[in-house]
Amino acid sequence: MAAPSLSRDRLRRLAELRPTSGKVISAFLNLDPSEFATGPARATAITSLLTDASHRIDRAGHLDHAERTALKEDVERVREILLGPDLAKNGTRGIAVYACGPADLLEVVRLPQPVESRIVLDDSPFVEPLVTTAADADRWCVLITTRREARVFYGPAESLDELERFAGAQGDEVEDRAAQHTTDREAEQHLRVVGEHLSRLLKARPFDCLLIGAPDEYAGQVEAALHPYVLERLCGRVHVDWENANAKDVTEAAAPLIEQHRSEKERSALDRFAQEAGRGGRAAAGLAAVLEALNQHRVELLLLQDGFRAGGAIETTTGMLVVDGANVPVDEPEIEGRDDIVETAIERAVEQSADVLVVRRFGDLEAHGGIGALLRF
Repeated sequence: MAAPSLSRDRLRRLAELRPTSGKVISAFLNLDPSEFATGPARATAITSLLTDASHRIDRAGHLDHAERTALKEDVERVREILLGPDLAKNGTRGIAVYACGPADLLEVVRLPQPVESRIVLDDSPFVEPLVTTAADADRWCVLITTRREARVFYGPAESLDELERFAGAQGDEVEDRAAQHTTDREAEQHLRVVGEHLSRLLKARPFDCLLIGAPDEYAGQVEAALHPYVLERLCGRVHVDWENANAKDVTEAAAPLIEQHRSEKERSALDRFAQEAGRGGRAAAGLAAVLEALNQHRVELLLLQDGFRAGGAIETTTGMLVVDGANVPVDEPEIEGRDDIVETAIERAVEQSADVLVVRRFGDLEAHGGIGALLRF
C-alpha cells in the first residue's frame, strides 16, 4: 500500500510555520530500497544523519543555551522516530521529520519519492524537498479489465500495489455456460460495476492519473462507462497480461506512459511560459522579476530548473524578497542576506497557494537563469 500523499493544506501549514521561540530541525532520510534495502544500511544512514545534526548544533555560534538544549532534545526525538520499526511501510521512499520542542512541533511526512538525506536548522521548517519531490508524486490508478473481471492497482508511479480484484458480471443462468461467450448483458453489467468502483475509489483514495488496460476492441467501452471526474484523469492505455501480471509487471508496463505524462506536463507549462514571456504577458523571467512577482502575490506557477540555486536577501521590515539590497524601496532597509533564496521563494509560493514545478527534462529555463513564473495577473 502506498505512502499517504502530502496535501496542499499540510504543505502550506508547514511553510507558514514560524515558531516564536526555538529553532526547527528539518531531518530528511532517503529510504530508496535500491540503496537502503537492508537494516544495517539504513541504520548507518540514520547514525550519519543524526551525527551531522549534533555537529551542526555544536558549531552553531548564534544559538543561546536554551535553543541549544532544546535542539539536542529534538535530535533524540527525531532519533526515536527514525529508528521506529515501520519507517519504510506503505511504499515510503523518503521521510521528513520536523521537530521544535518550544513550539510543540513533531511532525512526520512520508514521501513516495526518494529524498536526499540531510539536516537543516532554521527558524522555520525547510519545505523545499517536499515541494520538489511532489513534482513527480502524482497518485496513479491502473485499471486492468476483461469483459467479466477487473483488477485495480494504485499508488505512486514507482510502486504500484494491487488494491482490489472483482468480478462485475454475474450473468444469467445459461445452459452449458462453458460453451457460451459472455453475453452483452453481462458485459454491460460489468462496465457499470467498473465505473462505480472507480468513482468510489476516487472519493475514498483520490488519484491524479488513470491508465486502462483492456482488449483494444473493449477499451473504448470501458472509457465511455467512466464518470467524467474519473475520465478526466485518463492518461493512456497500458498493455499487460491480465491473469498473470503482478504489481511489478504493472509498474514496469506503466513506466513509459508515466514518463510521457510527466514530460508533457513540463512541456505544456514551458510552452505557456514562453508564449506569455514572448508577448510581455503574464510571465516573469529571471530571479529579480520572479521575486518581485512573489512580493506582489501574483505567482500562479513557479518554475525552477532542477538544481537551481541563487543568493538573495530579505528586507526584514517588509518581508520583501530581493536579489540584493540595492533595489528595496524602503528608507534605511534592514537586509538579511540568504546564500540560497530558493527555499524562501518556494515557501512564499506555497503560502500564496501557487504551484511549484521543478523542470527536469528540458533546458528552456537556462536562458532565464534557471527560474521563471506564470502569473495570475
